[in-house]
Order: sequence, then structure tokens, then C-alpha cells
Amino acid sequence: MLIALALAAGAALRLWFIHAYPEVEGDPLIYGDIAKNWMLHGVYSLSSGSQINPTLIRLPGYPLFLILCFRLFGMEHYHAVMFAQVAIDLATCLLIAALAHRIWNARAGWWALWLAALCPFTANFAAVPLTETLELFCTALAFYAFDRFLHSPRWPWALAMAAAWSYATLLRPDGALLGFALCPAIVFYGYRRWGAASMIRWALACGLLAILPFLPWTLRNERTFHVFEPLAPRYAVDPGESTNPGFNRWTKTVCVDFACTWDVYWNADTDVIDIQDLPARAFDSPQEYEQTRALIAAYNRTTTLTPQLDAAFAALAAERIRAHPFRYCVELPLARLADMWLRPRTETLWIELRWWQYNRHNAETEFAVGYAALNLAYLAAALAGFLKRPRLSGVILAFVLLRCALLATLEAPEPRYTLECFPPLIALAGIALTRKPASPQPSSANGR
Repeated sequence: MLIALALAAGAALRLWFIHAYPEVEGDPLIYGDIAKNWMLHGVYSLSSGSQINPTLIRLPGYPLFLILCFRLFGMEHYHAVMFAQVAIDLATCLLIAALAHRIWNARAGWWALWLAALCPFTANFAAVPLTETLELFCTALAFYAFDRFLHSPRWPWALAMAAAWSYATLLRPDGALLGFALCPAIVFYGYRRWGAASMIRWALACGLLAILPFLPWTLRNERTFHVFEPLAPRYAVDPGESTNPGFNRWTKTVCVDFACTWDVYWNADTDVIDIQDLPARAFDSPQEYEQTRALIAAYNRTTTLTPQLDAAFAALAAERIRAHPFRYCVELPLARLADMWLRPRTETLWIELRWWQYNRHNAETEFAVGYAALNLAYLAAALAGFLKRPRLSGVILAFVLLRCALLATLEAPEPRYTLECFPPLIALAGIALTRKPASPQPSSANGR
């Protein structure tokens, strides 16, 4: 009864997001176009007018999910996709609760279930046809299956782990971090009870199984584009298209928040860039301001980053990096990480981009501050749970740190990139709200 009540509350929250904030534009339509062409024409491609062009800018995991939904519910019926994601997200809540139960106690599982069901930051993405909901499920499944495997190393749990790692990576390349964290953890956590040799064999088997689905994708890319691409390009471009390395490097000397990503990075080769939208840190001197203004004015005339313009941005970036290497290598990456973890997660809520400008939209500013406080409360509870040192806390920390290390290399921060850490963090938050277990924990491993 209590489980049904929590799931009903979680379903109501997700259905409200679908009613109030459905989001079907941009990347969802790219995934939908690939799925439709693959389904109707048998070609993994994007539409260009009446033509379809093969592509590799997105991995096939989410288009496969959309094809299944389109076959079951009708072509491009995105609301049906959202409803399917509600069911998947509620399954994720149950996995999070089960994980907290296993690594701490039953009360922690109940708290984790309610925290997961009522978490607006994850629930929000049920209303967005993007990879996040399925990534969250894969993360929760991977950690739960990992703990069950440590308790009893058998093929069902090994296959569940490998499937979670593999499909998470088929959704997004950074999903591979699940495997990088959990595959060595099999040996680290399991060798004392089950023996190092046995655990090494299991880890190698799981890693191999997780890699197998990428063989046909890699071979397809080799045949179609004559490139070795086992995942997807970092800058989401097809072979032969420019990655604008100079502009991207300059962006990396400027952007630390989502507003800059929206106004600057995403406008490259599509829209004008307003120099008034650049933060003060974009200019270290009046001369640099004039140099930047001239480059942006030249770009705005055609909204195209020509090779000459890209080279000029590269030269400007090199000057800025040479003048402030510590800022470029340490301060800005840490600032981007802080923005992704702590920023109000309102990017899909139709809230003003510059929510902090209180004199322009005070109600939205107050809402955003409250949303940020709620996000911080989840993170603080997760930290408190971690400090209790439950089982698997070490591998959870390793996963979070691996993800932070990857995200620190990005030019353009987006808060949604940290959501994949939420399933184990919510489990830790549930632990924070309970006392030490009164009964022995499952004896799957002694490691932390």
C-alpha cells in the first residue's frame, strides 16, 4: 500500500510535468527524425528537404526506443513516448529504493523511494523525449545489479549489469562511465569473498558483453563514412563537417554557465551572437574587447564560422590562455562543474534564462532560488548519507568523480549532465534520513 502511494504521487508529478512543460523541439526532433527514417527507409539518417543523409551524430540507443514507441503507439506520437518514460522513471524509483534497502536498511529504502518519486529534477525529464530518463534507469539498474551480483555472482545479475552499462552507452557516450566505475569495482569489492581470479573473469566477461553491441555500429560507420567511430563524435558532427575548434576553444575561455551556453555556444553557425550577452570575464582589456567585438561583428554578417574566422577565434583563445593559464585550466572548469551541480534546474521549465535578474521577473527569481535550495538539499542529504559509510559508498564516489572529471572538459555546461549521478545519490540521501541499521546488512562485500 505504501509503495503504491509513493508511486501514485510520483506518477502524478510526472504527468503534471507532461501537462505543464512538454518539450518536443531541438534534440528530441533530431532523435525522432533518425528513428522515423530508420523505421521507414532502413537508413540511419537525418532528413534534409526531400533527401535523407546517413548520420552518426547520435548513438542508436534512443532512436531504438523511439522506434518501439512509434510502432506501438503511432508515428511521432511523442506524448505516448512521455507516458512510457513515466513508467520507466517509476521503475527507476523502485530500483533506487531497493538499492538503499540493500546497502543500509528498509527504512532507508522507504525514504529513498519517496525522495526519488518526488524529485522534480528527474521527474521533469519524463516530459522531454531525450535520453535522460532511460539513462537514469540504466544507472539505477547497474548499481542494484552490481550489489546483487556481489552477494551472489551469477549470470542473471552479470547480464543485467552488462546490459545496463551497454545500453547507457548506446544512449550517450558518457554512459560508458558506468562500466569504467563498476567493472573494476567487481574485483575490488568481490575478491575477498569470491577470490580475485574469479572476480577478474567475471569483470572481463561483463566488459566484453557490454562492448559487443558496438561492433555492428562501428562496422556500419566504417562502411558508410570510412571512419573508426565506435561511439559518437564529441561535437555531434558528421565526417567532413567542421568542428569549429578555434571557436570552441575561445568559448572554453568564456563560458561557465548555462546562459552562456544558450546565448553563445549554441548560436554558432545558426544565429547571431550579441556581444552584450557575453560576461565580463570575456574581456581582459579594452583592446581585447575591441578585438572580440570585431570578430563577433564579422561572424554576425553571415552567421557562419568560416575557417578564417575560426582561426581568428583560436588566436584570441591562445592569447587569453597564455595570459591566464590557471584560470583556463582550473578556475573555469571548476566553475562549470559548480554550475552544473548547483544551478536551479529550470532549463526545461520555461523560466527566464537569466533568472537572477530580480527586477525583471521577481516571481521567477524567487522560484529559481527555491528550486536551487531544493537541489542543494538533495545533494547535502546525499553527502550526509555518504559520510555514514554505507556499503558501495566507495564506488558511488568513484562514479561521481569520474563524471565530474569528464564534465570538467566540456566547453558548454548543462545542468542535465549531472542528473545521471542522481540514482545512487538519492539512495544515499535516503540513508541520511535513517539511523544505523539495527540488523546485519546483506553480506555481499565488506568494502566501502
